[in-house]
Amino acid sequence: MTERVVRVASGQGFWGDSLDAPRQQVENGPVDYLMLDYLAEVTMSILQKQKERDPAMGYARDFVGAMDSVLDAVTERGVRVVANAGGVNPPACATAIQGVAKKCGKSLRIGVVTGDDLLPRLNELVEQGHALAHMETGEPLETVRDRVLSANAYIGSRPIVEALSRKAQVVITGRSTDTALTMAPIRFEYGWKDTDYDRLAAGIVAGHILECGAQSSGGNCQYDWRNIPDLANVGYPIADAYEDGSFVVTKHPNTGGRVSVQTVSEQLVYEMGDPHGYITPDVIADFSTIRIEDAGPDRVRVFGIKGYAPTDKLKVSIAYKSGYKAVGTLVYSWPDALEKAQLADRILRERLERLGLRFDEILTEFVGASATHGPLAGDAGRNAPEIQLRVGVRSDDRATVERFTREIAPLVLNGPPGVTGFAGGRPKVEEIVAYWPALIDKTVVQTHVEIV
Repeated sequence: MTERVVRVASGQGFWGDSLDAPRQQVENGPVDYLMLDYLAEVTMSILQKQKERDPAMGYARDFVGAMDSVLDAVTERGVRVVANAGGVNPPACATAIQGVAKKCGKSLRIGVVTGDDLLPRLNELVEQGHALAHMETGEPLETVRDRVLSANAYIGSRPIVEALSRKAQVVITGRSTDTALTMAPIRFEYGWKDTDYDRLAAGIVAGHILECGAQSSGGNCQYDWRNIPDLANVGYPIADAYEDGSFVVTKHPNTGGRVSVQTVSEQLVYEMGDPHGYITPDVIADFSTIRIEDAGPDRVRVFGIKGYAPTDKLKVSIAYKSGYKAVGTLVYSWPDALEKAQLADRILRERLERLGLRFDEILTEFVGASATHGPLAGDAGRNAPEIQLRVGVRSDDRATVERFTREIAPLVLNGPPGVTGFAGGRPKVEEIVAYWPALIDKTVVQTHVEIV
């Protein structure tokens, strides 16, 4: 008897990833689930601002087009979709998707997961004694409370499993962990329990490998990058998952890219803290126990993963206003491009000082010489044919930053010679959104699943 396999395909690694990947994943071969990951920490604050302007917004709008492109696969072939595209407004996202289905004369059963958004409850939570202290500095949230834009707890697999058990064809969440989007379907199909720590940890590892889309199938690959085949037609990764927790990472035939021990290993160390304790709401996965082996062309077997009981906390992603910034650039050409750019920087700083402008920070980069490697670059850029001077400032005072933006353009004619590019025109003042990571008791966060 053939061993059962649950096939989960990654079709999106972030909001802004390939528009064609979801459709290609369901058209290029059989899959059971399509996983679409849209959210990053800064994305939540962007979506919150959109929702404030329009209560019908606040979700990843690219998801609407993605669902339109895979609708036939969902309604006719039974492919199920799990996505965190709901952002800060999962119900509105579901309404938009139902609109797409209705327009096509189809009906969809959508599971909407809510409860991760803590913004409306922040005052109540702080009053109850939840400090939501910064995980690195220990500062209490009260120090920035009046500037908070968004606050979302990272939820795990349970509500997604519940939605699938209630026959949802599409599951839309808010700030789910990226890994739960893959682990939940596998957990649902095999009925893994809360205490099946090794298997849950395996599902988390599968989710970690798939969460960044083509980054584990040849994209952004450091190893042998010159010889990755046909990246223009890169195939996104797929996990063939087995009941014992082992799985094979692969991609559809006749697609570009490469799935190898090297590409999968690179993804495994992405955003890695303590390899012995990769903490999620469902389980703690020990990445040091992962075993990887070549299982054939574009097939990598992953197995042997150990897991442990989860903590009693959830991580909370909080975004808050932290002043203003602006970045200006000029391009200087050969000869002596770096020397010209360095002189322009000194002149600019002296003029800002004479104007009495004070900034929290001024950062200068010489792109083409030392912007990436800093002092380690040595004299590598000394003879560069062109250098981009990039100067950024930040301050709590918008007017101060605005004045800086008017000092870049004059350097074209009253600074060093050789300016060949005034990239982007006058810099724009932008509000800074800062990140505040915190922890909260699991008992405080109550998720809710609605089928619409």
